[in-house]
Amino acid sequence: MTPSSPPASLSTTGHTPVLLGEVVDALSPRDGAVYVDATFGAGGYSKAILEAADCTVWGIERDPEAHAQSADLRRRFEGRLTVLNGPFGDMVRLLAEAGVEQIDGVALDLGVSSMQIDEAARGFSFRADGPLDMRMAQSGMTAAEAVNQLSEQELADIIYRYGEERLSRRIAKAIVETRAEAPFTRTKQLAELLRRVVRKSKDGIDPATRTFQALRIYVNDELGELERGLNAAETLLRPGGRLCVVSFHSLEDRQVKEFLKTASSTGPKPSRHLPPQAAPESEPTFRLLTRRVIKPSADETAQNPRARSARLRSAERTAAPSRKAA
Repeated sequence: MTPSSPPASLSTTGHTPVLLGEVVDALSPRDGAVYVDATFGAGGYSKAILEAADCTVWGIERDPEAHAQSADLRRRFEGRLTVLNGPFGDMVRLLAEAGVEQIDGVALDLGVSSMQIDEAARGFSFRADGPLDMRMAQSGMTAAEAVNQLSEQELADIIYRYGEERLSRRIAKAIVETRAEAPFTRTKQLAELLRRVVRKSKDGIDPATRTFQALRIYVNDELGELERGLNAAETLLRPGGRLCVVSFHSLEDRQVKEFLKTASSTGPKPSRHLPPQAAPESEPTFRLLTRRVIKPSADETAQNPRARSARLRSAERTAAPSRKAA
């Protein structure tokens, strides 16, 4: 797979798709095929796929605002682009309801989008003040409710597990002590507390970064959603279909790596103490397209600093039955 630089025309206003050329190269769109842009966002990947071949794309997006903003793109590719509203972990159900049972490619661009970060009212950013929300689907528990209602131990566990923050206990204690005086309602309140509790690192990363990441992942069940989405892709992809996943932090990338490692291996060997038929090898459901993770070029990182931590892993579906079906 030889990465190519996407033409400037493929950029979407307000959002620059990361590793766009590399994702399109990995998917290798062809005429008549069916693809899923499972984290539709501003539609950058969908647009590039549709321009690369006379194919059909189904976008999946759980953010109502992003879904509403896709109207122009849907009109431009009328009959070829449909955007479904819902979480990508439900893509089997969402596509089945639309009459689609098999597909030729899936693209997943994980985490929060630039559009969501840049809109202070969504509450994702620790740099701009806004309501402490962080919900991608704009439903369910907010980050403010989590911060104000969860126990000190629960907060420490969430911040450590999802933010990989060494000072999680100290942060959780400070949050509980502070909320006793007044509840957290704004991103600025929480960010300022975190900057008092956590010393700024030598690499210049904002002290609020890891805790905000942890709360966002918890509120949106991002790792659970990723597990469901990967399993759904395995179920839906035809033999020869491609899966491309762009992740932005170690938790996501580790989960994708382990999934593909397991899915592309032959599974556990039979015990030498048992008859061969008692412990058969499982057939790999994926074949890795590249052994090494693909990272953005220096040029892309210079043009889009948010791309610096991006990682792309891709694989091709084999003819083996889905492990869930087996």
